[in-house]
Amino acid sequence: MRHGKKFNHLGRKTAHRKAMLANMACSLIEHKRINTTLAKAKALKQFVEPIVTKSKEDTTHNRRIVFSKLRDKYAVTELFRDVAVKVGDRPGGYTRIIKLGNRLGDNADMAMIELVDYNETYNVAESSTKKKSTRRGRNKKASQDTAVEAPQAKEAPAAKDEASENEKPETSQE
Repeated sequence: MRHGKKFNHLGRKTAHRKAMLANMACSLIEHKRINTTLAKAKALKQFVEPIVTKSKEDTTHNRRIVFSKLRDKYAVTELFRDVAVKVGDRPGGYTRIIKLGNRLGDNADMAMIELVDYNETYNVAESSTKKKSTRRGRNKKASQDTAVEAPQAKEAPAAKDEASENEKPETSQE
């Protein structure tokens, strides 16, 4: 029975499970997306999210903690150099799991796990649509722009009035 057991053991002993998750995390950091079973993807998500959070602050202590989990210096270097820069402003949720259907041989649920900021398909749609700005308050720049535009707008009708006054005397003289 699994009373009080909080995570999926994936049918493996502790050392095998830790080694497998470390290898999968290194592959995810290197390739930015991997295909695996749904259960492994969910376990990997819980394993890799705290590691990415640690990489946001580049200190020797954080590098050593991450290296103790991943055990691959090239993955640690790429994580702190490239991935941490992209996810620096994100408060969490660094990975996305997309279900792919069932595997042909044993009918296992398959999934693709990917780093969110590296998917160009979703990020292009978000960046092309601008957020609608609200008109709750005005900043100084906006008020200065309207102040500059307002006198020009007033001068233009005044010029039209002068032109119409010039026309009226000419028509009255004739």
